[in-house]
Amino acid sequence: MTTVTVKLNKIAFDHAKSLIGKSQTVRDERDDWSEHAPTAKQENSYLDKHGWSEYGQWHLGVDTEMGDETKGHYKFPYGDCRVHRCGLISAESRAAQNDYDDITKAIAELHELLDGEHA
Repeated sequence: MTTVTVKLNKIAFDHAKSLIGKSQTVRDERDDWSEHAPTAKQENSYLDKHGWSEYGQWHLGVDTEMGDETKGHYKFPYGDCRVHRCGLISAESRAAQNDYDDITKAIAELHELLDGEHA
């Protein structure tokens, strides 16, 4: 039996819920994430300005086997100062493919909150 080292990042989950509650969202389409996802250069710039703690708020999963101050520690990004619907869809799909059930369930909840906000 293998141990799952990728877990839900509760801080990021709560942050995303807060942003959705404040309507700080982008209602984009599923395939938009390839264009909307931050580039490595943008991530590095964000890290320089805000540090690892804030960087982590934008990733719904963490790999507990990786160091806290490494990009490899953070999984399933979902936005760039706003919650992107396409980022949630992409993260939900990847989490489900890898059987990260707690992350998949949390992202589905965020997705429902986001779509419900605009209903």
